[in-house]
Order: sequence, then structure tokens, then C-alpha cells
Amino acid sequence: MTCPSIPFTSLVPREDAADVRAAIDRVVASGWFVLGPEVDAFETEFAAASGAARAVGTGNGTDAIALALRALGIGPGDEVITTALSAAYTALAVLMAGARPVFADIAPARLTIDPEAVSAAVTPRTRAIVPVHLYGQAADMDAIARVASRHHLAIVEDCCQAHLATARGRAVGTMGAAGAFSFYPTKNLGALGDGGAIVTSDRQLADRLVRLRNGGQTDRYRHQEPGVNSRLDEMQAAILRARLPRLAAWTERRRSLAGAYRTALAGARVEVPPAADPGHVYHLFVVQAPRRGGDDRRAALQQHLKAQGIETLVHYPIPIPRQPAMAGSGPADCPRAAAACDAVLSLPLHPGLTDGELADVAAAVHEFQ
Repeated sequence: MTCPSIPFTSLVPREDAADVRAAIDRVVASGWFVLGPEVDAFETEFAAASGAARAVGTGNGTDAIALALRALGIGPGDEVITTALSAAYTALAVLMAGARPVFADIAPARLTIDPEAVSAAVTPRTRAIVPVHLYGQAADMDAIARVASRHHLAIVEDCCQAHLATARGRAVGTMGAAGAFSFYPTKNLGALGDGGAIVTSDRQLADRLVRLRNGGQTDRYRHQEPGVNSRLDEMQAAILRARLPRLAAWTERRRSLAGAYRTALAGARVEVPPAADPGHVYHLFVVQAPRRGGDDRRAALQQHLKAQGIETLVHYPIPIPRQPAMAGSGPADCPRAAAACDAVLSLPLHPGLTDGELADVAAAVHEFQ
């Protein structure tokens, strides 16, 4: 298989390689691998970086969402409204908590959940809203907060693609009861394996999350409530600590590359979604090539770029309500999300992408007919 000349991303440590290696060696030398000093330190450091009082490490971002809902008392018989356009793990987390996911369509320009659709989806069983800050762009949190306040609903923000993002100057993850983050290797702050965290400024909620992520234990062998085994391990915490000080600079590089893309793609035969908020952190840079009649322009564009040695991906090809795993929840169709799923294409964007590579990608997009 021929490697692309411009890969979609690179997960190999670069300028942080020495720091990552030192973190790994430190944990190996310590002989302590689960719920130790590295996790404690990372939770403190990540909470500070995220603008929250507390952070609780988990095994992954999906568990972070599910545990946050459980800690709020949400479970069987309850409904949780979330977006139709995201990775399916957001809705799977609602199912893990025992609740029913209810899907609201997206705002077509922003591609995040539409607050008006959220309001229309509220029923007497609704207990929470899980907005997703998709591709690094915050959802319209002011409008979502108004809906939540009107109906007395909790908000758990899915921040898994939005480390350090802001919405009208406010840090994502701090505008509801809790915010869930993923540290999957492709994320803006990625580990060398799975990992996640929940941030909150509710200390009582944080204390319950600490129990729930560790089998419901209050102390060793004493299980106060049914919990799960979802712990951020020492190795990943140490690696994340090594990378966290670089996250702000990496974020600014992503924003700079996104600005360069917007300029370079002016006049190209693709649609570039607007940046609705300057706090966008560009986990992904997504363009749209909508179908025209029977022509699958997105597939044609992707094949054209592949022929030029440029790797692209589709995030996400199937709206969550149409996933077979969701059939049991009786999902409503969301046509705007479905249309976006047929059109979106993610171009290479990561801190290691060079200006020359970006120019080559943009030139190849302009060549597409």
C-alpha cells in the first residue's frame, strides 16, 4: 500500500518526544501504574487549564459522558437530548447510563445541535442535554442554556473534540453541570492510548464521579454504590502531563492553519463552514461537497485528492439516528444532519502540517472539477 505524500495526520511524537519518553520512564521506574500521583497531578493541571474546579480521569471519553450522566442521577426511564451529527459514542454513552437518547437536528451552518430543535424535542421525560462541540467548534451554548433553564434540564457538554475551546469567551465544559473530554490519540490533546476526563465545578458531583469510576468505592473493598472500572492509568496521565504545556501553542497553530485554509480555498468548488466563534480549536477542518442530482461530489473530490497523494477522511458518514445500534430508541430522522453526512470531508490539519503542505492541499482542491 502506497503511503500518501500528505497523510491526514501524524501521531508520532515530534517536538514533545523527549518529554513523552521521560514521562514513560518516570512511571516505569515508579512501579505505580493505576490511580497514583501522575493521575492526581494531571487532574489538577487539566482542571486548571480547562477553567474548572475539578477534573476526574476516566478510561475514555465515552465513559466520561456516561459517568457524568449517572452521577447526576440520570438513568432508566429518562431521556437525554443530543445531536444527530457526531461520533456514535455520544449516544452510546447515553445508553450506557440507562437513558434513552433523543436526537435533535443540527444548525446547517454551524453543524452543531440546533437549539430550536432541542426545544422542540423536550418531553416530560427529558432530564438532560448533551451538546457536542463538533470538530472543535462550540455549540450555541447561550441558546442551549436558555432551553435547559426553561425546562430545568442538566447540561453535560461533550468536549471530546474541543480541548481549550471557548464559547463567547467561556471555556467549554464549564457551562453546564459537567464537561466530558477524550484523550484518544487523534485528539488535540492525545494520549498514547485511551483516556478521558470529566471536569466540573460541583465538588459534590466530582466526589461521586471519583467513586463511580472506581467501582463505587469509598475506600478499598468498600463499595457504596454500583460503579464501573474506568480509570485513567498512570502511564497515560504522565504522557498527558508532558503534552499539556504545549497544548496552547498547538491550538494556536491549528487556528493559524485553519485561517490559511479559509484564505487559500476562497473560490474553490467546496463549501467551507463559517467559524461561528473565535474560540474554535479546529480538531478537524471540514469542507462540504454536497451531492448534485445523482453525482456524489464528495466521493469524487476525495478520490481526486487521493490521486494527488492527499489523505482525507469523512467525519461522519452516517447520522447517529440511522445507526442500527440506535434502532431500539425509536430515533427521529434528522434531515439536515443526514445531508451534512453526505457532504462533509475532513482535510489534513494538525500542528505538524507545514504551510507548503497546506498550500498543496488547497491547490489540489481548486483543481477539482
